[in-house]
Amino acid sequence: MKRTVLFWLVAGVISFVLLPWHMTDKGILSFEWVTDGLPSSGLWLVVSGGHWWLAPMGLALIAGLGVQHFVHPPVQRAKVSLGIAGLGLVWATIQGLVIVRAGPRIFEGVLTGEAINAGQPGMGAGAAVCIAGLLFALTVSMSQTGKGRGDAFVVSIIGLIIALVGVFVFYPVMHILVRAFEVQDGYSLTRFFPRFFNSDIWGVACLTSDRSCGVAMNSLFLAVLTGLGTTLLGLSFALIFTRTDFRAKKLLRVLTVIPIITPPFVIGLALILLFGRNGSVTELAADLFGTEKTRWLYGFWGVYFAQLLSFTPIAFLVLIGVVQGVSPSMEEASQTLDADRWQTFRYVSLPLMRPGLANAFLLGFIESLADFGNPLVLGGGYSVLSTDIYFAIVGAVADPAKAAILAIALLTLTLSAFILQRMWLGKKSYATITGKADSGQNAALSTLVKTLCYATALPWAALTALVYSMIVFGSFVKLWGYDHSFTLAHYIRAFGIDFSSGRLTGVAWDSYFTTLTISSIAAPLTAIVGLSTAYLLVRQKFVGKELFEFSTMLSFAIPGTVIGVSYIMAFNFPPIELTGTSIILIIVFVFRNMPVGVRGGIAAMSQLDKSLDEASITLGANSFTTVRRVILPLMGPAILAALTYSFVRAITSVSAVIFLVSAKHNMATSFIVGRVENGEFGLAIAYSAVLIVTMLAVILLLQLLVGSRRLRRTDRVQTAA
Repeated sequence: MKRTVLFWLVAGVISFVLLPWHMTDKGILSFEWVTDGLPSSGLWLVVSGGHWWLAPMGLALIAGLGVQHFVHPPVQRAKVSLGIAGLGLVWATIQGLVIVRAGPRIFEGVLTGEAINAGQPGMGAGAAVCIAGLLFALTVSMSQTGKGRGDAFVVSIIGLIIALVGVFVFYPVMHILVRAFEVQDGYSLTRFFPRFFNSDIWGVACLTSDRSCGVAMNSLFLAVLTGLGTTLLGLSFALIFTRTDFRAKKLLRVLTVIPIITPPFVIGLALILLFGRNGSVTELAADLFGTEKTRWLYGFWGVYFAQLLSFTPIAFLVLIGVVQGVSPSMEEASQTLDADRWQTFRYVSLPLMRPGLANAFLLGFIESLADFGNPLVLGGGYSVLSTDIYFAIVGAVADPAKAAILAIALLTLTLSAFILQRMWLGKKSYATITGKADSGQNAALSTLVKTLCYATALPWAALTALVYSMIVFGSFVKLWGYDHSFTLAHYIRAFGIDFSSGRLTGVAWDSYFTTLTISSIAAPLTAIVGLSTAYLLVRQKFVGKELFEFSTMLSFAIPGTVIGVSYIMAFNFPPIELTGTSIILIIVFVFRNMPVGVRGGIAAMSQLDKSLDEASITLGANSFTTVRRVILPLMGPAILAALTYSFVRAITSVSAVIFLVSAKHNMATSFIVGRVENGEFGLAIAYSAVLIVTMLAVILLLQLLVGSRRLRRTDRVQTAA
């Protein structure tokens, strides 16, 4: 452990001496900070630039090195190193928050001088490495004092994730939530509560009269039904894949994935052209059966319909690994004791799937609350929190205080769902995968369960195929819904190539390559952070674990619009300036999509018996080796779910990045929304079709790279006797 502390302290000292402390205009990889000959490193700024407030960080690193050399008792050395690193981190935070580009924010009369009044830009690579060095010196030293059972790997991961969530989730969100207490003459706590508990938000008049309910209650009704519907559909698909001999499984798998790789507004637009008042299906039903044409699609049922199509794949991705993980030995034991297939499923298999069901419902519930595109297109007069927050920010009369109050209401619903989920799961053990061998054969589904699965999943798959065939059709016609003449003009305009000169002439190429690059970087980072967090929550015990778990869901629960605005407010000025860069897009994707990796990892890891970890550690492996050699190979579905979801959401997300894109870093969704606003539906649909094909190819590649989890000798389903 001493060598680990030394490594991070030395890395911090080197960065303080050599690397630019502040951000550079063209990035650190451009090396302009070397060629321009400008003072850039922390040491140079202290010595030549008069930036005395940077000196304590360098002194903390050097003092830490001295402690490692001169203090010999391990525990005493660890305690002193812990204190020095902690003071260094506190000072780094204070100086960054107090001294900005305009000079000191506070203590103007005390903090004086030419250098300090000139201010400082945001932190750069040198500051980041120094802070990382102090952070890991602190966490490793903390483990040496006995915290975390002396496991440096676990304590360091906890410290890193807490720091990342604090900086990139809590810090920006607090910038906008504090607006909830803002009044004309300052801030007021007493005026907040009447506005928060207003009947426009929490009213239930729709239950007793013709009046509409409050916007929070509308969101709650929709989220509960969406969570239940997506969980049941996801379970049906998972059971068909793992417990039946259905022949078209590959086709079904494609249909379960396509909805989550759909760019914004496309599902809503397709449903309108199919089931709207003048839609194809509506016209056909009116001609054949004489039914009246109505606007039923615009409102609650239309949004619910679209959300079922959009979010069922998320539940399926979580549940398929859980269903695969149910031990055949337990099911065979049940049948040996004379239980039939229905009783075995009802009393053995289903209870063991409870963590997966709870996490799938929670994800569906939160996705529904945070959904922005479907309510915007199909909501009609049915108001929900996400769209009301959007209009409070960008409406004709901007009201950030109202948006913040609605965001707190949304967080209240999310926290309530989280607490209820924890109460339902309780403290029971759901471990089914141990180091012991099993028979390798799962129990077959009863006739009733199999019929219910087919009756729910197959119509949904057929509807999905219909919707997406219409999307493909719409990309090859001049004007979808009016002029169905065949044309390739939309594809040529978006992705044209001049073969004579080898030049890309399409208007969509730039955003296409930018999107793929940023998504490819964000996806593995999201999976690493999400699954590492799941490992801590399932396998480790530490103070504040429940609060830590909820904090990982915070960015997922808040609508993307709020996240985007909060990132602008937080990262448009020191200590961290990221707006207009590709880094802010990567970060928002990582921490916006991280909860899917967390929930999927928790569901999968809850089935892994802790005896596997204990056996590995008993044989001399440390925690890192145990994770790499034992746990990760058994978590293929969770890894695939995290990689797949984070990649496609980085491509298809619109609300979180609509305020963060720039001319240099334009994303595909922003480009598509712009085309929709200009009425260029053919171009938008053609671009969406290309993105869908691209994401399908990437998902298949990820499936090949990650592979499948092999838990037993055969995957054959036990046939009925």
